[in-house]
Order: sequence, then C-alpha cells, then structure tokens
Amino acid sequence: MSEILAKLTDILEARKSAPADDSYVAQLYAQGLNKILEKVGEEATETILAAKDEDESALIKETADLWFHTLIMLSHMNLSAADVLEELERRFGLSGLEEKTSRNND
Repeated sequence: MSEILAKLTDILEARKSAPADDSYVAQLYAQGLNKILEKVGEEATETILAAKDEDESALIKETADLWFHTLIMLSHMNLSAADVLEELERRFGLSGLEEKTSRNND
C-alpha cells in the first residue's frame, strides 16, 4: 500500500476514538454511516461535474475528496484501502469482461 494510504488509514483509525469536536473525521464517525454515505455521494457528484467541465484542477481536488470520504466509509465499516487494493490485485490480468462474468457467478 502506498505510504500516503497507510498514513491516512492510521489517522482514520485513530479518529474513531477521538471526541467529535476534535476533528472533521471524528464528527463524521459520530454522525454515522448515513452521513458518511451522503458525503461520498456528494463528492462523487462533484467529481463527475468537474470531469464534465473538463476542469483538470477541480477534477484532481474533487477526486481527492471522493477518495478521502471513501476511505472514511471503508474505515467506518472496518475495512481499508488495503482491502480494495487486494481486490484490484486479484483482478489484475483478467480482462474486464472476464471479471464482470466472474461477479455474475458469485
């Protein structure tokens, strides 16, 4: 896992036990999964709009926000970027069509 993802994973894990007034992430954890999912959806929409506008700078920033909030969602569910990377590694070398077919059989 990349160094930055490892650092973020550690920070997100630490925020789970922090008081809600100590950090934005702690506030999201305290507000629960629905609020976290709302933020992921909001950031996904903003990412799509930045891409549609072909605004590269905004697209990078919005994608960073989307990834960050997705990491919060994963952490809230006791998962991490490492779990996602493991799944991507599993798919490596499969064509997209093969991978989709394998999901339909699960």
